[in-house]
Amino acid sequence: MWHTVLNQKKAPGKRARHYRAWLLAGLLFLSLATMAMARTGDSLPPLVLGQSCALSGPAKNLGLEMRAGLQAALAEINDEGGIRGRNIVLLSRDDGYEPDRAIRNTLELIQSDQVFLLIGEVGTPTSKAVIPIVEQYRIPFFAPFTGAELLRTPFRRYVINVRASYYQEMEKLVSYLTDQKKISRIACFYQNDSYGFDGLKGIEQALRRRGMELVSRGSYERNTIAVMGGLREIYRAEPEAVILVGTYAACAEFIKLSKARNKSARIFANISFVGTESLKQVLGPHGDQVIVSQVVPYPWDIRIPLIRQYRNAMHKYQRDYPIGFITLEGYIAGKLFAAIARAVPGELTREKFIDTMEKIGRFDLGGVVLDFGPTDHQGMESIYLTTIYPAIQKVQDGERR
Repeated sequence: MWHTVLNQKKAPGKRARHYRAWLLAGLLFLSLATMAMARTGDSLPPLVLGQSCALSGPAKNLGLEMRAGLQAALAEINDEGGIRGRNIVLLSRDDGYEPDRAIRNTLELIQSDQVFLLIGEVGTPTSKAVIPIVEQYRIPFFAPFTGAELLRTPFRRYVINVRASYYQEMEKLVSYLTDQKKISRIACFYQNDSYGFDGLKGIEQALRRRGMELVSRGSYERNTIAVMGGLREIYRAEPEAVILVGTYAACAEFIKLSKARNKSARIFANISFVGTESLKQVLGPHGDQVIVSQVVPYPWDIRIPLIRQYRNAMHKYQRDYPIGFITLEGYIAGKLFAAIARAVPGELTREKFIDTMEKIGRFDLGGVVLDFGPTDHQGMESIYLTTIYPAIQKVQDGERR
């Protein structure tokens, strides 16, 4: 029976045999093509970087702009072939500028997302909270958006700073106020946390070097604009100038209330973390006599090759975000990461990334130079002073201090 049934089936025709042959050949071709793509790096896994920053809340513009600058640089790098054929992917998690959320984000980025490094953290209190995790996992903490001294002293191998410190910014501001403006009565309004304390200590040290001290001080709580208590404390001593260590919303509120009530201060000086563009926008016409220190070059100085590249990249990849100091700092961080990663010999690992940065030392990104060493993980030292009204413009060019 079985023999009869089998014999009744027709043998495959010539056309069917040709079809099967072409099908097998096609499958073989696809298999070989896939192997070739793997060999040439087209299917290499991406290089994943992690960022915890404020994407919501009163300080959200700082995180959004830092992320936008990073994304502009990384998109440009990917279009150029990435890092040896590997695309770079940035995973950004919202911490609302709160330390406990930054801790959770950092653990998830390291443990679950398995990021290569952490980049562009925004803020001193959030950075302070995650440093023990960074050192436990020995993962680079690259280009945080903060000038906190705790990221510089004592020296930490896994912390890599792009910007100058808050102490350096305070020295520049105090020098300008005392030497050029001949002001002696200076007060400090600060955020009541590690960020504010760092700035407060920086100004106290700068004044002490000149045999001076603050005439008054006042504070406010992070992620609020409750400034009235601090304002009353500040103006008990009738200062001529107030240095502010806060974010744009609270600092703008303090300045507007001061001017509305005809308080004694005639100059308001902020350090870079305030968020220059956001401060200008919130202050509007109240921005006269407001100074901001900066730690990256003037973003409108197209004589610098890197600035031209940055502006083109923002226009191409992140046109919804402003040209400004924070997006430029993010862009510099992304370009520096790529310059170091591309220079690593052989396999790219975290330890070799740091070793390569220390060994090469000097990175010229196109008219913007960063210098590192085995015990020096801060790339730039220059401080620039700007005013914000009626337009953001330079008061003084940068000096290495």
